[in-house]
Amino acid sequence: MANFKVNGVQQNLDIEPDMPLLWVIRDELGMTGTKFGCGIASCGACTVHVNGMAVRSCVTPVSSVEGQEVTTIEGLASVAAGANPSAPDLSAVPLSAVQQAWIDHQVPQCGYCQSGMIMAVSSMLAANPNPSDADIDSSITNVCRCGSYPRVRKAIRSLAIA
Repeated sequence: MANFKVNGVQQNLDIEPDMPLLWVIRDELGMTGTKFGCGIASCGACTVHVNGMAVRSCVTPVSSVEGQEVTTIEGLASVAAGANPSAPDLSAVPLSAVQQAWIDHQVPQCGYCQSGMIMAVSSMLAANPNPSDADIDSSITNVCRCGSYPRVRKAIRSLAIA
């Protein structure tokens, strides 16, 4: 039995303890915002938060999140706003600051990697609200095949506290 919270909702699942968290989120819980990219924790498309820290869910066994709080892209804004993530209508919940910056700076092209990128940036900014370019380079290692990196950096800069 796996017991942990996802986006504020307690989960008690009868699954294998070595099942990757990514597949628990997608296949068992039906949340498809977290993407499969490489399966070896290199690309970052699968990034989620575990207790606020960015982790690559494709290589994270569900047993390692026992009793912890997992936040996915679906819950990023609602968890931050204190909303009920299982409510049927979250349209009144504002976007997180990072999600809004992504829109304001038109960051995505194809968008496949962007949920993982947003999760990585959210975690980084929570720990370091005014990152240097070197901090961004070392913290945000997600891969974007479209090359949206200049817009990602511009969006991060718009959020940095001077």
